[in-house]
Amino acid sequence: MTTILDFWWVILLVLSIVLYKFVLRVFFGMVIVPEDRIGLVTKKFVLFGSDKSLPDGRIIATKGEAGFQAKTLAPGLYWAMWPWQYSVNMTPFTIIPEGNIGLILSKDGVEIPTGRILAQKVNSDNFQDATLFLDNGGQKGRQSAFITTGSYRINTYLFEVVVAPQIVISENMVGIVTAMDGEPIPIGQIAGKFAENHNNFQDFDQFLKNGGNRGLQPQVMLAGSYYINSWAIQIEQTPMTDVPIGYVGVVISYIGEDGKDVTGDTFKHGNIVSKGQRGVWMEPFGPGKYALNKYTTKLEPVPTTNLVLNWANARSESHDLDKNLSTITVRSKDGFPFNLDVAQIIHVPANEAPKVIARFGSMTNLVSQVLEPTIGNYFRNSAQDSDVISFLSTRKERQESAKKHIKAVLDEYNVNAVDTLIGDIVPPDSLMKTLTDRKIAEEEQKTYQTQRMAQEQRQGVEKETAIADMQKEIVKASQSVEIAQRTADATVKKAEGDATSLKLNVNAEAEATKMRANAEAEATKARAGAQAEATKLNASAEAEKISKTGLAEAEKIMAIGKSTAEAYQLQVSAMGGDNFTKYKITEEIGKGNIKVIPDVLISGNSGSDGGISGLLGMKLMEMMDTKNEKQEPKK
Repeated sequence: MTTILDFWWVILLVLSIVLYKFVLRVFFGMVIVPEDRIGLVTKKFVLFGSDKSLPDGRIIATKGEAGFQAKTLAPGLYWAMWPWQYSVNMTPFTIIPEGNIGLILSKDGVEIPTGRILAQKVNSDNFQDATLFLDNGGQKGRQSAFITTGSYRINTYLFEVVVAPQIVISENMVGIVTAMDGEPIPIGQIAGKFAENHNNFQDFDQFLKNGGNRGLQPQVMLAGSYYINSWAIQIEQTPMTDVPIGYVGVVISYIGEDGKDVTGDTFKHGNIVSKGQRGVWMEPFGPGKYALNKYTTKLEPVPTTNLVLNWANARSESHDLDKNLSTITVRSKDGFPFNLDVAQIIHVPANEAPKVIARFGSMTNLVSQVLEPTIGNYFRNSAQDSDVISFLSTRKERQESAKKHIKAVLDEYNVNAVDTLIGDIVPPDSLMKTLTDRKIAEEEQKTYQTQRMAQEQRQGVEKETAIADMQKEIVKASQSVEIAQRTADATVKKAEGDATSLKLNVNAEAEATKMRANAEAEATKARAGAQAEATKLNASAEAEKISKTGLAEAEKIMAIGKSTAEAYQLQVSAMGGDNFTKYKITEEIGKGNIKVIPDVLISGNSGSDGGISGLLGMKLMEMMDTKNEKQEPKK
């Protein structure tokens, strides 16, 4: 009968297959390290010799001592690692993700020198060779070196890895650096000296080798990503320093060597030095953005455009330099307090800005220490020399005087005074009421005067209007007189022309008759006897004809004279008797045809027919002259 014991070898084979790893581990000391693991070895004891114990203070064995072994097992197959002597801990690789670094803390090694807080970097294949690290004098504690993104076989019995993010400095920001280790800062300085060749503090060991100081650093870091050991370097991000348009930035440096004042002996109000030295830099920064360390340098903005400062309670400019200024209260000579607003326009030249800052420290101090007392005291003193009314009436002159005085004062402080303007002047209410009442009274008086002048002008206009209306009648009457006078003159001239024509006709007819008579006499001389009687009859008829013609003409002349007299009578009525007489006398004298003392004086009655009688007399004189001419013998 077959029993289970007959198949012992089968059972042994199955157990061997199932427990082969255990069998190999126990009997052959086999250890298999997976490809994603490393083996951390701990040696439990040493078989031979008592000198295989670790030195005091050491926890990692590098020479086969009992304890945590420096050497690790990489992925693979190992023998003779019997479990009763060795224990192997399978641990994953140390992985540093992208955008991070691994900070290393060593649990064993040489003591860090006194005064230092970080262990010096040694060659150790990025801390993957613990034996090399310890043999090269690696120091215990926080390491200055670090590992970057990747996978590493790190002996975690010796090293502790802390994953930390990269340092990222944003746009328009500045990284202010503080070193946690290094040489002490020199006495008299607030920041370390400039160190070179440390790749923006990413190689801290090089920083230390170059004599870098612990504490605040003068260098700053610009925008970007950096592998920075945060145990070695602390970074504070601050905005870049902005100098706006219309300003310059005066740099005040708190670090550097003591520089020589470059302003010379004429300026004794501050230390102005060259760039990089301690003090106020001679060259200001123009508009733009600057990477400045706010702990080692200060940038004081100074406006280079015209700056308006208001001494007024209700007004302040955007620059806020006049936010503490208020309306000036003054007292006049006659004891009245009153308020006035003042605006001062100043300009600081760009090349003078460092001197202003060296003298006052800031624009605010310039306003409070110079402008405020200067302007306030000037107007208080000016007001005490005048009463309120005079101050108001001489505002323009006082403004010009203030401008000259303040300009002279500010020139001494390297500031240009552009203009001084007096704003509102607010006298006391009681005085204002008096002035207002007086002004109202003056205006009322002016109003009354204006109204009176308007009434007088209105009366004058009405008077002139009435005269103008009467002038129409006067002109009409004058024209009537002129027409009558001209009609009379025309009549007289016509009468004279008719008389002269008639006289010529009569003379011509008489001459013609005489000539015909002579011709007849000569022609009929032979027939003298026969025709003598006929000639006599013809002569008688002709004489009678001439006589009748003369009488007819006389009657005509009489009618014309009568009409002329009537015309003269109208002129006399219009002009007056004396005026008409003077007029006619003057006219005749001017013509040269009338003697001043006439040969025959004709007078008339003083009645209404006196003028007519005079005219008839004058006409008779003309007729007599004509008759005399006819009677003159022929020459």
